[in-house]
Amino acid sequence: MARPRKPLLSTDRIVETARVLVDAEGLAAASTRRLAAELGVSGPSLYNHFRTKDQILEAVADSVSAQVDLSMFSDGRDWRTALRDWAVSYRSALRDHPNIVPVLATGPGRRPAGLRLADAVYGGMVDAGWPPAQATSIGALMRYFIMGSALGSFAGGFVDDESAYDPADYPHLGQAHLLAEQQEKVDERAFEVGLAALLDGLAGQFSEATGR
Repeated sequence: MARPRKPLLSTDRIVETARVLVDAEGLAAASTRRLAAELGVSGPSLYNHFRTKDQILEAVADSVSAQVDLSMFSDGRDWRTALRDWAVSYRSALRDHPNIVPVLATGPGRRPAGLRLADAVYGGMVDAGWPPAQATSIGALMRYFIMGSALGSFAGGFVDDESAYDPADYPHLGQAHLLAEQQEKVDERAFEVGLAALLDGLAGQFSEATGR
């Protein structure tokens, strides 16, 4: 019987395997040696697709950017609704792949999906009537907020040991030990509160800038 053929090595297969490794074990796991072992190939064969580990991580980051929905900037939604829906989609992608956030946080660079994302947000704001300089600032502001929310959990930063919060030292942290077990709910609510506050503030600036 003929031996089963190994799946052909491709850029997509390398990126998918690297993304799984990064999701499970962090950025350090995606070494070329480890990837080659996971893919069942020799290390040098990876260099036909990527010259360095950094290039692989850039591709993984871009694959995550490609998961963000951008349709709201072209389907007729008003700018505030579009910005909100995009922020929720973006955060969802980052929440599913938190270990790649430090690479994404450096900016889009030359990554195609990252640049399409930036183009869609900027274009959506300008088309809605925002002055170009303010549209740029909005894109930056939203990226700071969304990336920050994905870099770590506020609630998860508190230990679930009640004795760590002596009321003599921390009179207002009597319930802090309960935050960790409510991590997802607390963090989700904080994101929604912050996003609403940002959009409310932007709505006021939009009225001042455009008279609408």
